[in-house]
Amino acid sequence: MTLRSFFRETGIFISRYGLAVCLLTGMEACAQKKHEPYDSPEVFDLNRPTTSIQLHKKLREVSGICFYPQKDDTLYAQQDEDGILFSIDPISKGTREAKFGKKGDYEDLTICKDNFIVLRSDGTLFSFPFASKNSQEITEVKTWKNLLPKGEYESIATDPATHLIYTLCKTCSADRKAKQTSGHIFQMTDDNQLVSSGSFAVDNDHPMLKNALKGKVLRPSALAKNSHTNEWYILSSIDKLLVVTDKNWNIKALYKLDSNLFPQPEGIAFDSKGNLYISNEAYGKNKTGTILKFDLR
Repeated sequence: MTLRSFFRETGIFISRYGLAVCLLTGMEACAQKKHEPYDSPEVFDLNRPTTSIQLHKKLREVSGICFYPQKDDTLYAQQDEDGILFSIDPISKGTREAKFGKKGDYEDLTICKDNFIVLRSDGTLFSFPFASKNSQEITEVKTWKNLLPKGEYESIATDPATHLIYTLCKTCSADRKAKQTSGHIFQMTDDNQLVSSGSFAVDNDHPMLKNALKGKVLRPSALAKNSHTNEWYILSSIDKLLVVTDKNWNIKALYKLDSNLFPQPEGIAFDSKGNLYISNEAYGKNKTGTILKFDLR
């Protein structure tokens, strides 16, 4: 019988990562380690979600969430296989669907000037009127190609204060040499056209980030602006990391995420009261996607 089998037979569960720790430090120390909380921002306790929303099975692979500005009665989401906009009631958990496009790798969405903007992984953007959200099929869809450099993208968000639209690259070849994660800014004109409005970057050579990623580049899966603190929150699903920057993208803090709570964090949003929402894709068989709410404290 192996040590792992022995512990299983005696009713003691040890993860594949925890086994070595238990052998080295003893069972008591291992138990304490298991319950040790992860660090959190002062304004949120990332160890204790106040609400957990189990999503419809069609949203097993939820990849982006957002709110309409100053309205908290509906969360909007999309998943990364079908061109469908989902409207979710955070209280009743009821879900409505509106089809806007063909199958594709859709990664994130935002709302700007009464328009939804959806980001596909190849950098293609799709926009359509907010008023069409209740249509069974959305027909007024504009497609924006080649606005972003070639690469893989998963993050888009609107700054509520300026109405500027921000994107972050997940994998761009130029970023490796420059030791940065590049971003691009757009504005939506009064006639609903998307035009370039500059660029920015997150410094991967920053000591905190460099240490956490062991020299690798940050690979963002979502971002959102916290209007109450004037900070940007950047998720990296693959690194199980939350990065907080100031308004100018200077890194202020970073937090490792508990994989039990955040198995695959792919979406992030704030409501009008400053509460934080993080969505997770389903992980493993017979599980659903989730949205976790963390109240502002």
